[in-house]
Amino acid sequence: MNPIQWFPGHMAKAKREIKENIKLVDLIIELKDARIPYSSTNPMVDEIVGNKPRLILLCKSSIADPKITKEWMDYYKSLNILSLDIDSITGYNVKNVVPYARLALKEVFEKRESKGIKSKQIKALIIGIPNVGKSTLINTLAKRKAVAVGDRPGVTKSQTWIKITDDLFLLDTPGILWPKFEDQTVGLKLAMCGSIKDEILDMEYITDESVRYLSQNYPNLLKDRYNLEELNEDPIEVLKEIGKKRGCMLKGGLIDLDRVRTILMNELRSMKIGAMSYEKPEGRN
Repeated sequence: MNPIQWFPGHMAKAKREIKENIKLVDLIIELKDARIPYSSTNPMVDEIVGNKPRLILLCKSSIADPKITKEWMDYYKSLNILSLDIDSITGYNVKNVVPYARLALKEVFEKRESKGIKSKQIKALIIGIPNVGKSTLINTLAKRKAVAVGDRPGVTKSQTWIKITDDLFLLDTPGILWPKFEDQTVGLKLAMCGSIKDEILDMEYITDESVRYLSQNYPNLLKDRYNLEELNEDPIEVLKEIGKKRGCMLKGGLIDLDRVRTILMNELRSMKIGAMSYEKPEGRN
């Protein structure tokens, strides 16, 4: 597989904007895909964010493997990192985002009080890779009636603050990926979740590796979805069996593998096959 490189000009601009806005906020709310918390973490975030207080949200938790999500939560806890697993579509745990944001700033509030400042207003910057669910979360938090506040100190016309509560304002940012994936496994996992446009991918490779992963880690889900009795070690053979079950046939009795791959990737990404995660904290494989 050729290295995946994906860094359009608008993402370079987004990185600059985020750096400029860091000084305006008290808190960074970082969104990660619960299925791939490591691979959905932009390595530039640490550089950009610095030592700002941070809250990690593991999004789309309803379509991730709950056992592995629990492992990630325990992992972050062991590192003294405040985190919360949520799902903006189902509403799971979304009500706890605001309390957790306040908890993340406990020390900041204590310092303010020691200086005689009683305000507990929070200005937070929300950050994450494309398609991780930032807009959905914001709309859910704001009950789909987001209020843009432009007349605030230090806010330029190009910045839009979204009022969530009387004391919580969010500054949204465009999703940013990184220039290229040095670890191609990261690119593979992002592709499996649909976080990268298919146009830049080797979809044959992505699909074959996805089948290999499912066969090894979620064989029963794969067999149940496509009514397969056994799973061949060769992903191509598995795809052929799926093609037979789904009637993806060409003239001469050949299997239309392109059609099968499209079906499988669509159903994988829409989680019709089942709730799955693609990496664990230890070893991340």
